[in-house]
Amino acid sequence: MAETVEAVEVEIDHLLPTTALPEASLFEAMRYACLGGGKRLRPFLLLESSKLFAVNQACALRAAAAVEFIHCYSLIHDDLPAMDNSDLRRGRPTVHKVYDDATAVLAGDALLTLAFEILADPETHEDPKVRCLLVAELAKAAGGHGMVGGQVLDLIAEHEALDLGAITRLQRLKTGALIAFSCEAGAILGRASLPQHLALRAFAHDLGLAFQIVDDLLDVEGTPEETGKATQQDVVAGKATFVSLLGVERARDQALMLATQAANHLEIFGNRADLLKQVAEFVVERRN
Repeated sequence: MAETVEAVEVEIDHLLPTTALPEASLFEAMRYACLGGGKRLRPFLLLESSKLFAVNQACALRAAAAVEFIHCYSLIHDDLPAMDNSDLRRGRPTVHKVYDDATAVLAGDALLTLAFEILADPETHEDPKVRCLLVAELAKAAGGHGMVGGQVLDLIAEHEALDLGAITRLQRLKTGALIAFSCEAGAILGRASLPQHLALRAFAHDLGLAFQIVDDLLDVEGTPEETGKATQQDVVAGKATFVSLLGVERARDQALMLATQAANHLEIFGNRADLLKQVAEFVVERRN
């Protein structure tokens, strides 16, 4: 993952150059959001799934950067006063605190659209059908039937009591959809078979839920120093979470079960998927 962080940072730096134009502050805010650390989990999943199908590394890196741009845009907007009203992200002040609310909104908008510009470029893949499928699937994962829809449900959860089924659907959309795309993008780039697609989709489904359960645990048990962001936010907002509904121990057991189940979905790939299997362990053991 450390190698992925380095490679993706280089690619992001290349795709987000500085400028002397009057709108320079916009690009500074975009770079601040994207080059400020992070696990780069989604790019890692995309790059590793691409290796299963011998996808050209340069092409996979472009797609990985596009996914990270979508993720970073979502974090910028999530942190705004109208959403989670967070002042800390990845151990640093959030974009709207460093710049202002309007610049934060526009930086997120610009990152969102840049992601699709990158995927539509022939440099990402020589086959226009593959590029169109990447664009279509990322649009689904990021839009109203994916990440954005999940964020709406998350806002509703501040005012309405959600049961376990509703919370699971919320997180499947808000967090899981982009993780699922990251896993399947390698199969799209590599023109994989349907069984291979489905194996990666099943892996991503369980991995995404395990990831969110651990996020809920860290919000309760972690510290801002460990997580790089404010903790106890869900408790303060009165949101139902996996932890509030299941309790700490049952939630932790559920995350472990999902991680094991996720790894089992990858048996179709043999030892070529060992790093993806290991990331399932990482997701439940992480402290940030």
